Amino acid sequence: MNKSFVIENLQTSERLDKYLTNELSDFSRTHIAKLIEEGNVLVNDKIAKGSLKIKLGDKIDISFPEVKELEIKKEDIPLDVIYEDSDILIINKPQGMVVHPSNGHNEHTLVNAVLAYSDDLSGINGVARPGIVHRIDKDTSGLICIAKNDKAHLSLAEQLKDHSMSRTYIALVKGVIKEDTGEINLPIGRDPHNRQKMAVTRENSKSAITYFKVLKRFSEHTLVECKLKTGRTHQIRVHLSYIGYPVEGDPLYYGKGYDKLYKNGQLLVATELTLVHPSTNKKMSFKIELPDYFKEIINHLE
Repeated sequence: MNKSFVIENLQTSERLDKYLTNELSDFSRTHIAKLIEEGNVLVNDKIAKGSLKIKLGDKIDISFPEVKELEIKKEDIPLDVIYEDSDILIINKPQGMVVHPSNGHNEHTLVNAVLAYSDDLSGINGVARPGIVHRIDKDTSGLICIAKNDKAHLSLAEQLKDHSMSRTYIALVKGVIKEDTGEINLPIGRDPHNRQKMAVTRENSKSAITYFKVLKRFSEHTLVECKLKTGRTHQIRVHLSYIGYPVEGDPLYYGKGYDKLYKNGQLLVATELTLVHPSTNKKMSFKIELPDYFKEIINHLE
């Protein structure tokens, strides 16, 4: 799809990226920036940068790359659908399921299951991640939102960026946290010694903020509620491990010298998701109970 027009109403010169963000209201700033970065925006027949100052009479041509046909295999895997309408799909992802195909995980992912469940999915993230707006780790269970069209996807992506979409997690951690509440504000980046892990580091990192609240204390564990201000890879797991309270059962960040009470992955669940509906603009909240395997551990500790 292509779009061409001449600027006919402009009071003063303005940056190209800012102008397009205002003019193309159905697209997020992030999506427009990506179009510009990939050379899909021409001003007066020349590839333009976002910082270019445009003026009255300039001709703008925008190319919207076509979405390739989906090549990921559809798999009839049962899904725990919490909510569905023409724009969004809220799913309770089970522990052990990878969200989207990647190296070593081409089948049995949430995407494989969703493709078999619905023919309507956004294509913004390409053939491997149709509908995927945000992720949760393989061994983290809980709520995830799927976009069923591009407009919904752009809206949800913007909500993630400006933090109007909120996510709440419940975790069981090793150790007894003394504070009732706390904020962990530590940057996270790729672990230079192990590419499969993330780490608290000042080098090649991004800011990361996690809020926690103690729900219950046991003799050697603490049940905590965590809320994310940012959404870095493995954020909760890295932050809690760094301050000395690794998530019970975590295969990557549990540390040496601990005997795991749970051995099938981390006891971390995305229990609540709040968002603004892309079409109605109404605030919606979804909440699930802890899964049985998590409840069994809690009952054991009690």
